[in-house]
Amino acid sequence: MTVSSTPGGGAAERLGSHRRSSHRVGRLAGDAAEVAPHLDLDALIDDRGTGIVVCCGSGGVGKTTTAAALAMRAAERGRKVVVLTIDPARRLAQSMGIEELDNTPRPVVGIDPAGGGSLDAMMLDMKSTFDEVVESQASPEKARAILDNPFYVALSSSFAGTQEYMAMEKLGQIHRQAKVDGTYDLIVVDTPPSRSALDFLDAPERLSSFLDGRFIKLLLAPAKGPAKVLGMGFGLITGALTKVLGAQVLTDLQTFVAAFDTVFGGFRQRAQQTYALLQDAQTAFVVVAAPERDALREAAYFVERLADDRMPLAGLVVNRAHPQPPVDLGAEEAVAAARWLARNAETEGNPGGTALHDPALAEGLLRLHADHVRITEREGELRRRFAATHPEVATAVVPALASDVHDLDGLRRVGELLAVGRV
Repeated sequence: MTVSSTPGGGAAERLGSHRRSSHRVGRLAGDAAEVAPHLDLDALIDDRGTGIVVCCGSGGVGKTTTAAALAMRAAERGRKVVVLTIDPARRLAQSMGIEELDNTPRPVVGIDPAGGGSLDAMMLDMKSTFDEVVESQASPEKARAILDNPFYVALSSSFAGTQEYMAMEKLGQIHRQAKVDGTYDLIVVDTPPSRSALDFLDAPERLSSFLDGRFIKLLLAPAKGPAKVLGMGFGLITGALTKVLGAQVLTDLQTFVAAFDTVFGGFRQRAQQTYALLQDAQTAFVVVAAPERDALREAAYFVERLADDRMPLAGLVVNRAHPQPPVDLGAEEAVAAARWLARNAETEGNPGGTALHDPALAEGLLRLHADHVRITEREGELRRRFAATHPEVATAVVPALASDVHDLDGLRRVGELLAVGRV
């Protein structure tokens, strides 16, 4: 079975008006009684028309854990899954019991085989992916000239946007291979922890702009035509650059640009193909956010940007929400009871008074309960305001766990909570 590539079905068909809606970012205001439609993540991963799930969101909201848990749940429900993470903390490898992830998919041991599914995991190696692309686009001699060039080493290791670009390149590679050999029928992507979690959408264009820039074209000019076209002006510029950079540095840069220009057309074409893949009906974006004002504002931006770019949005996961208290006691009632205890802790000489074993402990618990109630009310209000501003966005709410996820059982538990999607 291969990753589905049939247009018109799957994620986009389920989402309908999500693409057509483009609410602007504004104050989190609106009808406080608004309730978001429920995001059924089990239906999403069970749908064989869903071939790619992209988890995006700002840093520190549990995006990597969400991606891993969704991938694991899909595998245990019968899908052949690979999860690609770009998380530098390597928490995914630890959770999945793999000593170290790298650019090669590795099987995750411990997945329940009853459903007939499987799970592989991999971690983006930015430079190795870049090297693979160069080697596939150039002759051996040209590729070696590029790979050995010091400017290429810098570009492939640290240039702004390279990680995001290579994440999309690796996604395209996996998808193309899966169509050929049927290795996977679902790819789950944990997007880069960028300053903006949607930088990966802009990365191909950013790299294109760099290589199409005036400075790069100037360096390429002698290789593309007679130097006399530029005349003395070019000599003055290169002379100035030589003084600033040094002759060897300028030569290395010119050599790199001339060599890389011959393969860049292939880069651009592949980037366009991957961008189209992200817009395809088989792809579903899941925005992950924390139940906080700033995080939900950022999520609103993600939702609107995806709509503007015609990317198929599945919905929003509000992660690490505080669960509802187990008793029906309001915050003000709890505070009032705590105050009463503080005044009446000593019952001697208090006819009808009730002696407590530890009134100070009871008072403290009541105040903690009041704080918890206020937090859940504030989070609920923020979610309702988001829903009022973006009423078309289906939402799943996942309660915070008592401890960090560090093994497969923890990921399995997160997957169960994602499926329920309510606190």
